[in-house]
Amino acid sequence: MTAKRLYHSVAEQIVTMIDDGIFPPNSRLPGERELAEQLSVSRVTVREAEIFLQAQGIIQVRTGSGAYVLDPSKHNGRLPNVSAFELTEARTLFESEAAALAARDISDETLTLLEEYLQELGSSDGEVEIADREFHRTIASASGNAAVRYVVEVLWRIRMESREVREVYDAVCHDDAEEREAEHRAILDALRARDPAAARNAMREHFRRLIKSMLDVTEEQALEELRRKANESRERFLTSFQI
Repeated sequence: MTAKRLYHSVAEQIVTMIDDGIFPPNSRLPGERELAEQLSVSRVTVREAEIFLQAQGIIQVRTGSGAYVLDPSKHNGRLPNVSAFELTEARTLFESEAAALAARDISDETLTLLEEYLQELGSSDGEVEIADREFHRTIASASGNAAVRYVVEVLWRIRMESREVREVYDAVCHDDAEEREAEHRAILDALRARDPAAARNAMREHFRRLIKSMLDVTEEQALEELRRKANESRERFLTSFQI
């Protein structure tokens, strides 16, 4: 298993321990160092797993206190019903600032990981969507702001789990591989330069182009629907004159 996906395995192990009653609802998970030693991973991986579990509504990370298991009977994990445009607008706000925060002191290790994701973005092996998600999640994690990380995680849950949002994104992302790769390269270059303003602007430009593409696609879909209805009306009403 590659390092970039290790946190998924760690998250699954934590969930298993929760399901087995080792960590019951409202209990506090062991600290990052203890969990890292117990699961034979780094503290960074444990932190990534906890961010993921928090976004899933399984645990709650309280600053200065630790991570606590949520009671599933009291937690409503339902995602809000938003449009693809609303989601992208929110992503622009939070992910642009996440990039600016990350640029201040991003580690060489994280930059290397982002480069790996960027290489996968240029491939055609079916892992592009995963690479895109992990690229953005890694930047949010590198921001060093737990609140920003949490919000970005929830936004990505909406991106992946909402059927309506996925349909719009898939329609756009299917034909924009070159533009998307170039935009992610610009973001990475700004992060590598440790330039917060450039990182913020590069991320904003990425979403600005995405929204423009979404508008173009939805406009074309609307026109296609109008053409379909017009053809139906033409066949119905003009045919009546042939009787």
